[in-house]
Amino acid sequence: MNGILRVAAVLACGLAVTAHAQTFPWKTVRLVSGVTPGSASDTMARIVSEKLQTSLGQPVIVENRLGAGGIVAAAYVAKADPDGHTISVYTSAFTVVPFTTNPPWDPIADFTPVATLATTPNILVTAPSRGYNTVQELVAAAKASPGKLTYASAGLGSSTHMGGEKFKAAAGIDVVHVPYKGAPEAIADVIAGRVDYYFAPVVSALGQIRDGKLRALAVGAPKRTPALPDLPTTVEAGYPGSDYNFWVGMLVAAKTPRETVERLNQEVNRVLQMPEVRERTEKLGAEVLMMPLPAFEAMIRQELVDNEQLLKAAGVGRN
Repeated sequence: MNGILRVAAVLACGLAVTAHAQTFPWKTVRLVSGVTPGSASDTMARIVSEKLQTSLGQPVIVENRLGAGGIVAAAYVAKADPDGHTISVYTSAFTVVPFTTNPPWDPIADFTPVATLATTPNILVTAPSRGYNTVQELVAAAKASPGKLTYASAGLGSSTHMGGEKFKAAAGIDVVHVPYKGAPEAIADVIAGRVDYYFAPVVSALGQIRDGKLRALAVGAPKRTPALPDLPTTVEAGYPGSDYNFWVGMLVAAKTPRETVERLNQEVNRVLQMPEVRERTEKLGAEVLMMPLPAFEAMIRQELVDNEQLLKAAGVGRN
């Protein structure tokens, strides 16, 4: 009788190990978005999900969990089973919110980076009526009247705010930050001349730039944008360290098996190389961003250091 029990125990243990060692993925993969459908990062998640389910051989769906600018969605992923089937689709705000709010998760202890998806450049724009024709003229005006010029943002901690602060520090100017509820309100006041300049998302400002309502002075990203190929970056204009990289990426709960994370990284990068995916991404005003896993991990760690210092220098954020 004891022998039968021992055999049963061994078999049960074997079944448990087999179940645990199932090859990823063995069920539906969920991309958890913290923004509304139609937003750039949510749309990017849907573009990738369509192709990813073919390569993974399992359904891949996008699930929206709204609240607190993505913090709620990220908290849900942080507490999910660390098996790779629940994935956060977040933006570079991931490395900002720990210093502007108090999220119920730690960006390092609770998450493992998976892959970058896209980057969206911001454009330094001003109203033609302000009379600034170059970045250098804008900086000269700011230095001639410290504390007088203003720049708009789409809110505290947004990419437009962080880009504005990086440029401010790099150019060594004293300007006043004017936060708005979103890009439309900020652009409207720049066009009206009530605010001097704004680092506007290219997709939000391109129409007004082409119509002559806004004057584009530079790209506030690490490289030029195909949407305005002749427009230099702020770094090219002579301000090293002024570029801000607004990215969309994927993360999973900490303790997810390394082989699962690496598989996801490989499959996502394979999807991003597809011409159709690149074309659809460009229509969003974004560019595909592929990065080896170690590089993405290193970028997040460095951004956490840089953003904390930047926000402290600006005198904003939580204590």
